[in-house]
Amino acid sequence: MGGGGRLDRSLRSPGSKSEIKSDLKAPDLIGMAAIGAGILLREQIAKLKRARAERLDERAKNPNRAIALLERYVPRRLGTVLTLVILGGSAALGVTRGGHVDEAITALSDTRNALANAAGFRITSVTIDGRKQLTQDEVLAIGGVNGRSSLLFLDAASVRDSLKANPWIADATVLKLYPGALQINITERQPFALWQENGKLSVIADDGAVLEPYVTRRFASLPLVVGKGAETRARDFLALVAKYPAVNSQLKAAIFVGERRWNLRFKDGLDIRLPETDVGNALAALVKYDREDKLFSRDITAIDMRLPDRLTVRLSDEAAKAREEQFKKSSKKAGNA
Repeated sequence: MGGGGRLDRSLRSPGSKSEIKSDLKAPDLIGMAAIGAGILLREQIAKLKRARAERLDERAKNPNRAIALLERYVPRRLGTVLTLVILGGSAALGVTRGGHVDEAITALSDTRNALANAAGFRITSVTIDGRKQLTQDEVLAIGGVNGRSSLLFLDAASVRDSLKANPWIADATVLKLYPGALQINITERQPFALWQENGKLSVIADDGAVLEPYVTRRFASLPLVVGKGAETRARDFLALVAKYPAVNSQLKAAIFVGERRWNLRFKDGLDIRLPETDVGNALAALVKYDREDKLFSRDITAIDMRLPDRLTVRLSDEAAKAREEQFKKSSKKAGNA
């Protein structure tokens, strides 16, 4: 074999690696490390340059840095949501400031009811029991039930509260019978008397509740009470007067004076002033005087019973004049004698 053969064997022999390593000196290793570090540094610098270039591009597109940060970090579609919120808030503010809240609520309610009616929950049958003074249309209007209402979204408790808030209705129940029937039961207050105060005339119930202003003659036959506080005291007082038919049949009005006592006004204009206490005894004495002396038939204008030990009467002008003339005649006869 020549020298070339020995060289090939030496390269393939197991000891060749150690021989190569032994040929690399310490300065060579340091140089290779420096080269690697330089490569890594250049790559890092390139990354920083690219990041800076991207930031510069973003600033060029949007010079506002805050907006750029928002665009980078804020979730997608949040802007759309915020826009809708702002528009909705603006619309609500406009409705509130413009005084259109009731109209907006009504429109939403009508839309909701229309959908329920289309689904089969339209009110097709209404039954109202217990009404005498109010008509069916009046009861429904008081309860807030109209042709657009649906049974599905009808608030029975709210309808009941609206009905009970009306002075004519003492109590009410509301039943929803699906899919389209409404049952209303009411207990009406009964008109008891006419009450006059400060020139205003009203129809009242026996508990003093003002039912309505007096505008129709269908209540003309009711007893009349007058004065502040008379509306709440009338039931007991008129019940007491009713025990004395001779007085009650002549009564035109009962007048509550100073929120302390009553005066009676008869149909012929006679005024009877009752005491604050023992009214029953005063009425009994009044009936006795009339039975014995025909007091109510005499030509008098007032009877004062406020003092317990006496009864004072006031004659009419004609009766007083006639009595004065009679007294003069009597005096002349006495003088001649």
